Amino acid sequence: MNKKFVWLSILGVILSFVGGFFLANALNRGEISSLTAENARLKKNQSGQTSQQSEVDLSDKEIQEKIAEAKKNPKDFAFQKGLGLGLYRYAMLKQDKDLLVDVSMLLQRANDLNPDDYDVIVSLGNVYFDLGQIEKDKESNLKARKLYQKALEKNPKDVNVRTDFGLTYLLTEDAEIDKAIGELEKSLELNSKHEKTLQFLTQAKIKKGNLDEAEKYLAKLKEINPKNQGIADLEGQIKQNK
Repeated sequence: MNKKFVWLSILGVILSFVGGFFLANALNRGEISSLTAENARLKKNQSGQTSQQSEVDLSDKEIQEKIAEAKKNPKDFAFQKGLGLGLYRYAMLKQDKDLLVDVSMLLQRANDLNPDDYDVIVSLGNVYFDLGQIEKDKESNLKARKLYQKALEKNPKDVNVRTDFGLTYLLTEDAEIDKAIGELEKSLELNSKHEKTLQFLTQAKIKKGNLDEAEKYLAKLKEINPKNQGIADLEGQIKQNK
């Protein structure tokens, strides 16, 4: 079990942040496969690591034992953070939404202990964003927005966070399209080839009724990744609104 959780910790540290994993998976189902393949590569290259991918599979009992251990040590920031980040990535790979509530408690505890830790701020924002999307919960979405805003105050050039911040305005029942577009355009200023931004900026422009601009961003998206699984839906939305 210890070996498994050593890998879980490595997984939590190595993988880059990807906000909204259930949403991202719905729009680009290749992403999870890519992450799984990358994890396999990293694991293979890890010094002295020769075991197979099956070793990252954890039982519910193992997970709950670690969560209980974290609860018994609520002042251990490193443990709360490490377990929270690791379990978030694990939930992403396994598409296990039931873990999200536990992860939110771990990362919220870590955030309370150290409110300035950037990794925790962003990851906790991602978890709340996911919960907001899955449960259609406005409060979780607002929590995510506040955390992303705090992260951007620390690092305004983080294009992933900037995009996810914009999505808190776009992907909600009371959408604020202009604010979403503003943030997504800022993201493109940081990285004109950012695929996720191009995809959602196209969607936002469609909702705004700016179909010419939507087509422009969609063309750029096709150039960046013609296999993006959101393209067909966006094309359909543009055609429907013409």
